[in-house]
Amino acid sequence: MNALKSVEEQYKKEVPPFRVGDTISVNMKIKEGEKERIQTFTGIVIGRRGSGTRETFMVRKISYGVGVEKVFPINSPLIESIKVVKQGDVRRAKLYYLRGKKGKAAKVKEKAFNR
Repeated sequence: MNALKSVEEQYKKEVPPFRVGDTISVNMKIKEGEKERIQTFTGIVIGRRGSGTRETFMVRKISYGVGVEKVFPINSPLIESIKVVKQGDVRRAKLYYLRGKKGKAAKVKEKAFNR
């Protein structure tokens, strides 16, 4: 078991701390033919699962009126960077209920800070 953990440590990437409910921007590498470019996917984190190098997170956004969800492995070499845009204030670990909501009902409250 310790040998497995030591091998996994080599593949871990440095990612900013984010939680379910946060709005994040994921810059990912897209390969088209022989060219490579970076595409941004910005949305709300609706779930995280796994641990270590196998951890994944699911991001949901609305694009032209259609809900789009993507699952990203945290340590994927295709992810260029992850940036937290807004911190959300939620009480659940999985936000699957957002799939049935539209418009303002699909929004997540922003976290209030004491100033």
